[in-house]
Amino acid sequence: MASTAQDFELASDAEEHGKLYVKAFNSGDVDAVNRMYTEDAISVWEPGNPLTGQARKDALAEFLSMRPTMSAKLRESHITGNTALLVVEWEIDVTTPDGPEHLQGTGLDVLRRGADGKWRFAIDNPFGEAAAA
Repeated sequence: MASTAQDFELASDAEEHGKLYVKAFNSGDVDAVNRMYTEDAISVWEPGNPLTGQARKDALAEFLSMRPTMSAKLRESHITGNTALLVVEWEIDVTTPDGPEHLQGTGLDVLRRGADGKWRFAIDNPFGEAAAA
């Protein structure tokens, strides 16, 4: 039976968000991954090119259609109230039309806790450390 977005829980603990994100990402379930973002989330999957709204969703769907696999490790977390800053080391292997690619980086992610107590990306910046340098 195919998984659905409802099969993937959202994190009640900000530090668990990454593990759940990797699980949803590796499943290829676009709806499950999109549930892990706030409605107004910003993703900077290409440095200097922030995406929001439908453009963010379309880019995600296009990338996940290539069946990438991800691993990630939480390096730091800073939580205050309903906001969290996570520093995450990640790697992705994907086969593009040009052949296999290995991507890696250190992301700076901002999470927001919703009224339901669940954490979601407000800002997803996988190349955040490079942009901050």
